[in-house]
Amino acid sequence: MTDLTITDVSEKYHLKPDTLRYYERIGLIPAVPRKKNGNRYYNEGLQKWIEMIVCLRHSGITVEALVDYVNLIEQGDSTLQAREDLLKEQLALLETKKKNFNRSIKRLEHKISLYEM
Repeated sequence: MTDLTITDVSEKYHLKPDTLRYYERIGLIPAVPRKKNGNRYYNEGLQKWIEMIVCLRHSGITVEALVDYVNLIEQGDSTLQAREDLLKEQLALLETKKKNFNRSIKRLEHKISLYEM
């Protein structure tokens, strides 16, 4: 991976530049280095960090919970259990949502089948 501009990163990860700046401002993304011209450049490590955040956001985790997670990461290995617990909690929420979605899908399929008779 090469260093990318904020425009490149926003296109790559389908995030608005304002969202990236917001994530940086609240500490979800570490400070992004700037070139002499003042433009942000995202290196490979930052891109991987953003991938993690995007993945977790797509899982439904709140920004607030992500901030907690990032704070735990920054505290080091002493927080491994707390991080695992946070992720397990999120997984349980997703499993519940999945169960509810599947139930809704079955209901809709049943209703549709009534029209197809």
